[in-house]
Amino acid sequence: MKKTIATLIAGLFATAAFAAQTPASTTPSATATPAVAKAEAKQDKQAAKADVKETKAASKADVKATKETAKADVKDTKLAAKADVKEAKADAKETMEAAKADVKEAKADAKHAKAEAKHAKAEAKHAKAEHKTATKTEAHKDTTVAVATPAK
Repeated sequence: MKKTIATLIAGLFATAAFAAQTPASTTPSATATPAVAKAEAKQDKQAAKADVKETKAASKADVKATKETAKADVKDTKLAAKADVKEAKADAKETMEAAKADVKEAKADAKHAKAEAKHAKAEAKHAKAEHKTATKTEAHKDTTVAVATPAK
């Protein structure tokens, strides 16, 4: 057990010793030449330009696609509106024709009713004239019969 504890303590000290050392720098050191730094900056700048160029191209493509979609939607909407207008006109025409037919039928019915009323009036007039003639004839018969028969 004493050996295990001693090993652990030794490992602890060793870890602390290695941790105290400074790691090697990943960034270019001050000893790097200005030409290398300039070349790296130029490469970074070119990479950034390429990224911007790609982003611009992608944005343009997206805008173009959106415009085409919008144009297609507008065209579809216009066609649908035209179809609706055409259908509404056809319905209105059909309704108008039905109304005209109803008016024509009503006029014909009114004309027929007027003719019937005229015919009924003529029949009534004729019946009245016959009745008048019949009454006159009977009255005339009564007077002639009365005159012809002597009183007793």
